[in-house]
Amino acid sequence: MPQRTAGNYRSYAVEHLQRLGFIRRARELGFSIEDVRELLKLAAHTEGQCQEVDQLVAQHLGTIERKIEALTRLRRELRDTLSSCKGGRISECRVLQSLSPVPTDPKKRVRRASRR
Repeated sequence: MPQRTAGNYRSYAVEHLQRLGFIRRARELGFSIEDVRELLKLAAHTEGQCQEVDQLVAQHLGTIERKIEALTRLRRELRDTLSSCKGGRISECRVLQSLSPVPTDPKKRVRRASRR
């Protein structure tokens, strides 16, 4: 823990600054607090193998790639929706229509399961 100066400011040693920099960079890369703790724990064992680090980073990369794929689909859908709108009146707005639930056929009623 950094010591306090007479003016009640924290006085950081080089190792504190390095640790804070490590945490900041890991968070910038999207690692969770839990992952950062695990990375710090692994980093403290300098003679260990980096297989666990690689696994943690590979898992995080997979998560990021899935998010990118989902965002890419979302972007495509929003672009398509926006391009389908030709302006005009709100009652004819394709964007608003795409956000509304699909109307159900009144002839097809939902049956409730019978209770036994």
